[in-house]
Amino acid sequence: MSPAFFAGYALSLGLILAIGAQNAFVLRQGIRREHVFVVCLTCAFSDALLITAGVAGFGSLTQTADWFEPLMRYGGAAFLIWYGARSLHAAFTKVEALDTGPANGASLPLRPVLLTVLAFTWLNPHVYLDTVVLIGSISAQYHDRLSFGIGAALASLTFFFALGYGARLLAPLFARPRAWQVLDTLVALTMWTIAAKLLLT
Repeated sequence: MSPAFFAGYALSLGLILAIGAQNAFVLRQGIRREHVFVVCLTCAFSDALLITAGVAGFGSLTQTADWFEPLMRYGGAAFLIWYGARSLHAAFTKVEALDTGPANGASLPLRPVLLTVLAFTWLNPHVYLDTVVLIGSISAQYHDRLSFGIGAALASLTFFFALGYGARLLAPLFARPRAWQVLDTLVALTMWTIAAKLLLT
């Protein structure tokens, strides 16, 4: 493995470790054991596409297209506000459906889950700044940009699958409705905090 590979891996892992809207959703799906593989794979594949775009030299999009940044910012904020309200509503009105089992009759179909995780990924302007712009610009400092990009994409893959499947260890805790209420409330606050930062920057 070249130094560029490890540099890309470390940079990407550091960028996605912070708890955000996407991570909170992956964590919740992992605890519920609903469509975990598809959710994790979608997140990792989306990151790989964005990292590829950045390493390939498309990081200048946010600078050349004046409409791109405000579209992502306001669209992402609107989605986060809506999802935060949905999570808070669920915390206090759907206690009877709060179950960690994979087949309890309350599982969401794959399509809405997939659309939600895609929205968390592609409507978040921070994703573009982290993957396309930041990773893309730093990769230019390395002669072996391909290894840098592969390392960055692999970090995303390992993180999301570790988060999604590692969340199952918390299943006994979240067998209690109160724990789900706390989690959904924290998810709502996380979404609104990120939305506020988007609108105020």
